[in-house]
Amino acid sequence: MAKGKKAFGGYSINFKGCKDSAEAIFGGSPIGPSEMTKKIWAYVKRKRLAGKK
Repeated sequence: MAKGKKAFGGYSINFKGCKDSAEAIFGGSPIGPSEMTKKIWAYVKRKRLAGKK
């Protein structure tokens, strides 16, 4: 992100130090984009990776 520019929506997400694979987050079977988004946000909330700016 450009210096001094805030993230859209006021949230920042930091995946630094996460060791989980994409398969561990999404599962082994194909899923649609909306289900993928739900699983990403569930993971971010569970691991407390989001911060309000």
